[in-house]
Amino acid sequence: MLLKFTKMHGAGNDFVVIDLISQRYTLRSRDVRLLADRHFGVGCDQVLVVEAPRDPEVDFRYRIYNADGNEVEQCGNGARCFARYVREKKLTAKRVISVETAAGIIELRVLNRQQVEVIMGVPQIEPEAIPFKAAARADSYALLVGGQALEIGALSMGNPHAVLKVASTQDAPVAELGPLIEAHPDFPRRCNVGFMEIVSKRAIRLRVFERGVGETLACGTGACAAVVYGIMHGWLEDLVTVELPGGKLSVSWAGAGQPVIMAGPAEVVFEGSIKL
Repeated sequence: MLLKFTKMHGAGNDFVVIDLISQRYTLRSRDVRLLADRHFGVGCDQVLVVEAPRDPEVDFRYRIYNADGNEVEQCGNGARCFARYVREKKLTAKRVISVETAAGIIELRVLNRQQVEVIMGVPQIEPEAIPFKAAARADSYALLVGGQALEIGALSMGNPHAVLKVASTQDAPVAELGPLIEAHPDFPRRCNVGFMEIVSKRAIRLRVFERGVGETLACGTGACAAVVYGIMHGWLEDLVTVELPGGKLSVSWAGAGQPVIMAGPAEVVFEGSIKL
């Protein structure tokens, strides 16, 4: 089948977006791996799928597949691209769009042609909800990795995250520690790994090693997780600029029980068709 797609990115985190409302196709893991392949396919960090909702109270179903072919729960940068995509493809005229994900319902707010705000939901910090193996909930945990004890934050933004505070993101051992923490047995569903450098109370730098992808230029849920971890420790205020290798995001959190709000760019790169 000849499948139409749109290539998009949010702060360099890139996606292949596919409309499976007007097109009929069952996407398989091998299709996702081909689409994501930067040599033999289109090339992307994640494949995003637009489907009709199962819940009549929401507008769309939003499905996310990592480059390794596995479906995952959430992708914040992808959510912004999703919002721009469904408006520009005239699948909706709404500026406030509700979508169901594997992690629950989120709200997308289109601010203008490039900027989208995402209501990401309340962060989950109880170990069983992440999931993370721990005797009790704590603001930080000791994690034994490669013979050394690391202090991490562990929480879920709809998907599991580990966050490490580092002196410098430029010097952070992302390639070394990222895969070890991602696959650590204390994270039974694996995790995304954020390396956070605090610049000021209102600004951080961040690099993220994403589950099933590797290091990406940006990670929306990773930005949210890092800001939540920093606010929990009093290192950050409630509105933070997150500088990632691919660009900047704005993240705000009012504290326990409140949703995280993220805003940032959503850009179209090109459109095309691929035979699957």
